[in-house]
Amino acid sequence: MTTSTLSLSRGDNTMARARLPIADDKAMLKAAAELTRDLVAPRPALYWTDLIASSAVGYGALVVAVLVSSPGWAVLAGIVAILALYRGLSMIHELTHVKHAALPGFRAGWNALIGVPMMIPSFMYEGVHNLHHAKTRYGTSEDPEYLPLALMKPWTLPVFVIVSMLAPLGLLIRFAILSPLSLLSPRLREIVVARYSALSINPSFRRRMPQGEEKARWHRIEAITSVWAMTLLAATATGVLSLPAFLTFLAIGSGVALINQVRTLVAHLWENEGEVMTVTAQYLDSVNVPPPALLPVLWAPIGLRYHALHHLLPGVPYHALGEAHRRLSAVLEPDSPYYKANYKGLPGLVGKLTMATLRGR
Repeated sequence: MTTSTLSLSRGDNTMARARLPIADDKAMLKAAAELTRDLVAPRPALYWTDLIASSAVGYGALVVAVLVSSPGWAVLAGIVAILALYRGLSMIHELTHVKHAALPGFRAGWNALIGVPMMIPSFMYEGVHNLHHAKTRYGTSEDPEYLPLALMKPWTLPVFVIVSMLAPLGLLIRFAILSPLSLLSPRLREIVVARYSALSINPSFRRRMPQGEEKARWHRIEAITSVWAMTLLAATATGVLSLPAFLTFLAIGSGVALINQVRTLVAHLWENEGEVMTVTAQYLDSVNVPPPALLPVLWAPIGLRYHALHHLLPGVPYHALGEAHRRLSAVLEPDSPYYKANYKGLPGLVGKLTMATLRGR
């Protein structure tokens, strides 16, 4: 039986850290595998309906936010646009797990409706997120989506969240300036690919250069996104697109980035210091926010409210995670570690993480 460790408390560098070995819970893992075998097939009609509806509502609300004269209605429309586009953007997570043959054309459709307009094309996540699910990478220095936030200074939490609001500006620079310039400099191209082509939170992560079919697809989508970004800037500079409209677009993009970063903040407990963890330890370091909580429908859409369960069953599509949760909850014993990853809501999770950082000062 393999084991790993999960921090229980944190002091400064002069204090010892208590650790608890966490072995894989075979009963939970077996139940998760056996009870969900019929849930792995994605439902194309649902995927397309969700994507198209999110896009239509999001961009429609964006237009209203730009055109309406009442500040109150503009703010309300902006909030609707943020939530709808955030939902659509969250489907990038599905692109990294679903077999594309089971959803023909969906990657292209998602890029056309969400990825390119929001300047977050699918290659920014594909080839990156899968590393987060690698059993020997999760929570280590090789995990692009992990930082031991619970073990860091308290000021890192607000900085982690607030800096995300600069994402639209960073993306404009990435695609309108760095992309075309990198065509002239192989060295700059290496830097752009390694450091500015991944949705990651680990500052030490460096992405490899794409190869083969991935390279061709990457360059094609990047070129389209670059043209879109340059067109936005040119249209604004020439007055074709009004400055208020451009700033509204950036503000809504910042709102999408902000809510995603808050969701990321509570997706895990962030208590691992770099050791390789068992699957059960990874599960317990992750977070479910199941019903009866209602607000996770907004801030953790597309199955993200079952993030811990997703780490047990990464192949189960988002629309089936609720059913998987119900099946496991119906058969697992009350003392199963499965229930220890379930939390009531966002405030308690933020408070738990904040207290962890304060205890570590």
